[in-house]
Amino acid sequence: MATEIKAPNFPESVAEGTIATWHKKVGDSVERDELIVEIETDKVVLEVVAPDAGTVTEIKVEEGDTCDSEQVLGMLGAASEGGGEKPAEGSKSAEGSNKEDSKKEETGEKQDSAAAKSDDAKPAASGKQHDVKAPSFPESVQEGTVATWHKQVGEAVKRDEILADIETDKVVLEVVAPADGALSEIKVQEGEQVESEAVLALFAEGAGGDAGGGEAAASDDTASESKDAGGGSDEKVGDKILAPAARKLVAEHDLDASKIEGTGKGGRVLKEDVQKAVKDGSAKKEAKSTGGDVKAAAAPAPAVEGDRPEQRVPMSRLRQTIAKRLVQAQQTAAMLTTYNEVDMSAVMNLRSQYKETFQKAHDTKLGFMGFFVKACTEALKRFPDVNASIDGSDIVYHGYQDIGVAVSTPRGLVVPVLRDTDSMKLADVEKSIVDFGKRGRDGKLGIEDMQGGTFTITNGGIFGSLLSTPIINPPQTAILGMHKIQERPMAVDGKVEIRPMMYLAISYDHRMIDGKDAVQFLVTIKELLEDPARFLLDV
Repeated sequence: MATEIKAPNFPESVAEGTIATWHKKVGDSVERDELIVEIETDKVVLEVVAPDAGTVTEIKVEEGDTCDSEQVLGMLGAASEGGGEKPAEGSKSAEGSNKEDSKKEETGEKQDSAAAKSDDAKPAASGKQHDVKAPSFPESVQEGTVATWHKQVGEAVKRDEILADIETDKVVLEVVAPADGALSEIKVQEGEQVESEAVLALFAEGAGGDAGGGEAAASDDTASESKDAGGGSDEKVGDKILAPAARKLVAEHDLDASKIEGTGKGGRVLKEDVQKAVKDGSAKKEAKSTGGDVKAAAAPAPAVEGDRPEQRVPMSRLRQTIAKRLVQAQQTAAMLTTYNEVDMSAVMNLRSQYKETFQKAHDTKLGFMGFFVKACTEALKRFPDVNASIDGSDIVYHGYQDIGVAVSTPRGLVVPVLRDTDSMKLADVEKSIVDFGKRGRDGKLGIEDMQGGTFTITNGGIFGSLLSTPIINPPQTAILGMHKIQERPMAVDGKVEIRPMMYLAISYDHRMIDGKDAVQFLVTIKELLEDPARFLLDV
């Protein structure tokens, strides 16, 4: 009984495909799930495998012809019908077979790539389809922006490998692969906004080649390049073969293609190769002088007199949110700042005396921030107004101390929160702050790490700031600013001594906090830090 060989079901965004390669000809016997034909679309190369063991008895759509979704491409008979002999009349003629052999010789490189792919990966046509969705956003986050696609259509990935980053106004969220396979369609491009649990892409299990790359991924590279360039075919420039997207980048940056080393199949130049050349400047064209001499453009051309280059880039969502909240704080709060200074001698002596013992006991360094967090916690307990927040016309008094610590990251300033600092030991505070810093730099802080907070500490001193006016983080009503420790001459018991001093600043909302309470709060912190023996070191 004859069996139809059908094209796979194309995604909605793919109108048609092109028969790229028949790996079997009429009369060839095949095993079940053996690769028969490849179909090239503008997004990905799809593989069609044998639905049953048998013999190819007819090819209905030739190489280079277009086909529709689920169109019948050929017929497969039982193994006994073909037996490896020449096809009967009505099947494919010997002339047609010879034509195929000729075509296969011309496209031998492509077949090698496809053969390697079929050995190393499951066919895309037979893989289970998944919707790749955005994470479920918390109530405080309305939408996000697709910041980066780390994988392109057809590129092989492993389960739980990162596919995309979504940037919200608080944190970058990662979207990972649901299984081994490849993206079959990207629905939301970089820079576009998405809502919670929106479908970002389609994913096929078993699609693409080995995630390790190599020859098995050559056809996936072709699909990715074709997508980026809007379709098209490879082009030979000199002795180099350029993929469509690579050709486009070479033209945009006016590069010398002969200087670009191709990493694709057979030395094919891929988009990534051109991007690397742009970055390191290794493929710039030679410039001719007015006298006709050719000089290598090894260094950037000097700026033309009067030339004032500018670069315009979109503001990140995090930066937009920071700007919005800071302006909002200044417009809505009756913000005032009071200053004081603290002699850090006692804290520094204590650190010097116990730093080795502390690190051995708790496997973390004894820093300054732990002392400030514990001092602020005690002061907040004494002055509940400073620990309160304003909600409309209501004042919310918090019976706990959740202190946010400002952390600088490559994306901007974020404020992860230490929960219930009154119950935390000094070592717990130091470990948490180190963890916040590391995860902040790696982009691993979650939204839950930065929600809430009743008070904030920011340390501009690590960047050399001597004095500043911090801005309140709404709906909180106060923020403490730490600054650089600097030795200054101080009058001590009628004598001038050189002491390590730090200016402290507290900005507060005068609608909620009276000046007297703000000043006394800051004096309390000063007194606690100048007599740190009351803190439990737990060493």
